[in-house]
Amino acid sequence: MAKNITSSSTAEYFSKNLQQVGFSSQTKAILTTLKESIDNSLDACDEEGILPEVNVLIEKVGPGTLKNSDLIRIKVEDNGPGLESDDLVKVFGEYLASSKFGRGRCSRGQQGIGISAATTWAQMTNASGVKVISKTKSMRLAVSATIEVDIKHNKGLMKNKETLKWDRPHGVSVEFLVDGRAQLAGEGGLITYLMGTSLVNPHLTLKYKLLDQDEVTIERVSKVVPSIPEATAPHPHTMKLGEFMAHSHLFGRVTVADWLKKGFSRVHEGTLKDLVAAGLKKKILTTSVDKADEAEFKEVYGALQKVQLMAPSTKSVLTIGEEALSKSILRLGDIDFFSVVTRKPTICDFKPVSVEIAIARFKARSQETSESSVQVLRFANRVPLQFDKSACAIVKAIESVNWRTYGLTQPKDSIPLGPYVIAVSLVSPFIKFKNASKETVDASDELVDELRLALIQAGQKLSRHIRAENRATDLEEKRRHIEQFGPILVDGLCRILEASPVRKKKAEEGLMKLLGRDSKSIEKELAQAVEGREALLAKQQALLGESADVIDIKEVTEKEAESEEKPTANKKKSEPKEKPAVSKERALKKTKAEKRA
Repeated sequence: MAKNITSSSTAEYFSKNLQQVGFSSQTKAILTTLKESIDNSLDACDEEGILPEVNVLIEKVGPGTLKNSDLIRIKVEDNGPGLESDDLVKVFGEYLASSKFGRGRCSRGQQGIGISAATTWAQMTNASGVKVISKTKSMRLAVSATIEVDIKHNKGLMKNKETLKWDRPHGVSVEFLVDGRAQLAGEGGLITYLMGTSLVNPHLTLKYKLLDQDEVTIERVSKVVPSIPEATAPHPHTMKLGEFMAHSHLFGRVTVADWLKKGFSRVHEGTLKDLVAAGLKKKILTTSVDKADEAEFKEVYGALQKVQLMAPSTKSVLTIGEEALSKSILRLGDIDFFSVVTRKPTICDFKPVSVEIAIARFKARSQETSESSVQVLRFANRVPLQFDKSACAIVKAIESVNWRTYGLTQPKDSIPLGPYVIAVSLVSPFIKFKNASKETVDASDELVDELRLALIQAGQKLSRHIRAENRATDLEEKRRHIEQFGPILVDGLCRILEASPVRKKKAEEGLMKLLGRDSKSIEKELAQAVEGREALLAKQQALLGESADVIDIKEVTEKEAESEEKPTANKKKSEPKEKPAVSKERALKKTKAEKRA
């Protein structure tokens, strides 16, 4: 018989298994802490309709306690609505404490685990939790405190609480001191995360300073705060029997019929009649859910699986929009091509989803060889996914597309090659992740098919651009060949036909006209533009009371003087030279030039 069986709290479990929520390495610990802080800031601003302004500071402050680690300060400030003093310990110090848990909304955070795990990591590596400053509109002074996790009881602890003046009318500032290693570049780098966050949040103004680099500011390109749709109830066909029974406990003493109508989407009076027609007893529908036994729940569940139900509504998902996403891409760097596709929301696995695709070619990447893979940026509910991409539904969908059809090189069953960036955004209130750290999306067949259709649409736009580029390149190559050998051909024909120089000149001019290379007319236009510019400068300087060509005249005068000192070939050295007559105006200009020199 087993002895000494003990139970542990949620906090105790995660404190021993932090790798499950993104703290599996020192570099991921820094990235996850930053990500969870920014996610909370953006969610809070979206909830209150505030255009977010987020400031990020990451710096090394000394050596860490772990081997080969640094002590890193991570500070994130926002202009959100702020948190009341009593809520600070729940948000930052208690696992599974969230206003969004199980609500079925398209929010970044869902379970209330991430930021508490960051507090735990700081507590375990630096013996101190997170320092928080918070202020709401109704608070005259801000509240400052250190929040820690009571690991044994899964409760938040508040220490060093005080009030202070803060220059912000409302907002939250969090500061973590943690052990880790800051990785800036690469797929798992901090810059990649920050640039990705800016891409799918066009209404965000982001300022960040990382280590010893200069501060960077990314201004918002949209002043429209995304309207988060109302929460949607789960669909009965997406639940297993155990989930179905547990779901009933949230509704207390209501009848089974009322529970089905209130607790699920697409269940109404007509559905209840269909359940009875499918063999369910009417008596069960009038039974209270807190008195129903397991057999009765099984009967209801079985009847629901037999009934044809409408797919869930797609009103619960949001999209960034093609216009906003296009503007957001342009602020990330110089781009010579991009295409954006926003698919109409649809249903995959009885869950509403929205897919948006952006394909771009940055000028900085256009110099890369076609042997390197395209850069893939993955997003789930507007949060960048940076790890475990090989198992992700988004990558599987990209690999399933035949990119050779659209002009890209692609190894078999792999990501295409080329200097491109493919960004895929997936939004749904019920995204199924493969782990608690939300690093990769589970690849169901229906979801992969929907992603694939969106990628094909974007690929068609890319194909048109590549074909146009190839045609232009071929035309330019032909013109260069004609330019190279055309004059030789004209010269040979003129010699054979003994054509006059006038006819030869006309043939050359006709050749250049056919090529669209009237270089002489371009040179003439350029000369006229230069003369016009010089005349404008002269006029501007004359208005200021100075001659337009004082310095130029000085140089000419000096050259004339040098030429006067040298004997000419037609005159003897002993022969006296005649000095050119200098007008009063030139003499005056010369004097001014010498004074200025």
